[in-house]
Amino acid sequence: MKTIFSPKLNNSKKGEVTQAVKDAIDLGYRHIDCAHVYGNEKEVGDAIKAKITEGVVRREDLFLTSKLWNTFHRPDLVEVAIKETLKNLGVDFINLYLMHWPVAYKEEGELFPLNKDGKPIFSDVDYVDTWKSMEELVKKGFTKSIGLSNFNKRQIERVLEIATIKPVNNQIECHPYLNQTRLIDFCKSKGIAVTAYSPLGSPDRPWAKPEDPSLMQDTKLKELALKYKKTPAQILLRYQIQRNVITIPKSVTKSRIEENFNIFDFELSMEDMNYINTFDCNGRFCPMTASLGHPHHPFENDEF
Repeated sequence: MKTIFSPKLNNSKKGEVTQAVKDAIDLGYRHIDCAHVYGNEKEVGDAIKAKITEGVVRREDLFLTSKLWNTFHRPDLVEVAIKETLKNLGVDFINLYLMHWPVAYKEEGELFPLNKDGKPIFSDVDYVDTWKSMEELVKKGFTKSIGLSNFNKRQIERVLEIATIKPVNNQIECHPYLNQTRLIDFCKSKGIAVTAYSPLGSPDRPWAKPEDPSLMQDTKLKELALKYKKTPAQILLRYQIQRNVITIPKSVTKSRIEENFNIFDFELSMEDMNYINTFDCNGRFCPMTASLGHPHHPFENDEF
């Protein structure tokens, strides 16, 4: 589905997410990417209900994705988690449910349980056991499909080894500084679609340092934007579309939501696609450093 909106805006003011989702639906977006940990699924649900009531869309017009958070990996909590998501969104089912990370945290408490030293308290639940419970969600009709997020090649292989329902998607950080070519090729070889989060380089991430590189301010990218008479953001999103990678930009600003939508009236040349690929520097903006040391942390070795 080509028109996707992500309300990953858990630091937004009250009401902003609801209005942003309404604006996105009015502009033509139909795939809405959510997650329990974003803390705003109720606001998303309010927007969906309003637009269905207005007759702008029907439930069957929307493709809703959400994600199982790390504190719900224990098999008996998986169904609890999705039922909460369904209640907040105000729907009977979602189209796609992803395991947000392969890392599990201590259950039935804070979303980010910390010890006295401020370090995460991990759970010893193995994600392959969590996956078996996610399969039950499909059988019970809570979700149409299930998938993964932030899983590396070996972790995907482990899931495939035990799966009776295979993952249909792997959502990963992906942009020209981290183009993920090897992982994308692997996923596609297994029939797994790839979704790129942070396609614009997460310029508003809270942990950014002043000296960190800014993808959106990259001189080479700006030159391409001038060449095509588009914005840097539109070049970045078009790049992913031409790679057959699903992309989920996020914004609460209506003009930017509209700008992100208008990427289907031009095409990057193969030469420029190859040029953008040279930007890669293994530059990960979302390294999940707080969970370093967990045996299932996906970025701690050379595995792609």
